[in-house]
Amino acid sequence: MNRVPTSMKLDGRRNSSNVSDRRGVSGRAVGVGGGILAVIVGAIITLMSGGNIGDVVTNVIGSGQLSGLTEQSATPSSESPEEQRLYDLASKVLAGTEDVWSREFKRQGWGTYQPPKMVIYHGSVQTGCGRGTAQTGPFYCSADKTIYLDLDFFKNMRRDIGADGDYTYAYVIAHEVGHHVQNELGILSEAHEKMARLPETEANQISVRIELQADYLAGVWGYNDNEMFGSLEPGDVENALNAASKIGDDYLQKKAYGREMPESFNHGRSSQRVRWFSRGMESGDPTAWSTWTQPYSQL
Repeated sequence: MNRVPTSMKLDGRRNSSNVSDRRGVSGRAVGVGGGILAVIVGAIITLMSGGNIGDVVTNVIGSGQLSGLTEQSATPSSESPEEQRLYDLASKVLAGTEDVWSREFKRQGWGTYQPPKMVIYHGSVQTGCGRGTAQTGPFYCSADKTIYLDLDFFKNMRRDIGADGDYTYAYVIAHEVGHHVQNELGILSEAHEKMARLPETEANQISVRIELQADYLAGVWGYNDNEMFGSLEPGDVENALNAASKIGDDYLQKKAYGREMPESFNHGRSSQRVRWFSRGMESGDPTAWSTWTQPYSQL
């Protein structure tokens, strides 16, 4: 897939009031110098060992790491112009998800949409699910209904797997918001209850369904955000699809290990992630998902 760096049309868009900057919090011991390949290897090893680190986190991260940790007040952090731009982008994209999902919840009769919080951090962060680190990549904590994002992840995506462009970064955020939508609708808790009762391989298959649905919901956001704000530039969708094709389990495992291990897939194949994001972008209908009704082999 050819990649064309582009910028979303975000001029004049509002910033979300639900973003918290914790980049100045002291105790940033965890670095990201290893790039996304280190994230890939660390995440895969954790998941293969039965851990629950990934895009959506419900349990305590890093059992035993919470003792003695104290959250400290943030201090102003020096930013490069690029970091300032990415922070602004994340805030405006989150605001866009608030507008889209508030409207969709009302349309569907799902009640009032309660948007997630977003914490921008660097290195490591204290969360409602425990201590999170940049090695997990962006993630959603269902315990405090918050998305955690280290902006260095976007830089590493560009450098290490050639996935860049503002709409690519927006797709990452919209995917995490998709998990929040699942949480608000009770889908997430029901799925995790089932996973807890199943053998690992079967639980992994439910995880794949969760992630592909979040990709679909990210596409639904993309369709409706463009309808509301005219946010798309030529090449934006292609950039997001390029990213989706490079964060599938098969692609990442081959990059890390030289082979794929389907029994340990937690997010789905690259082709599946591209397909479900594309379906959301094409339909814009949050009710038209079928990741739960299709046979697993046909996802």
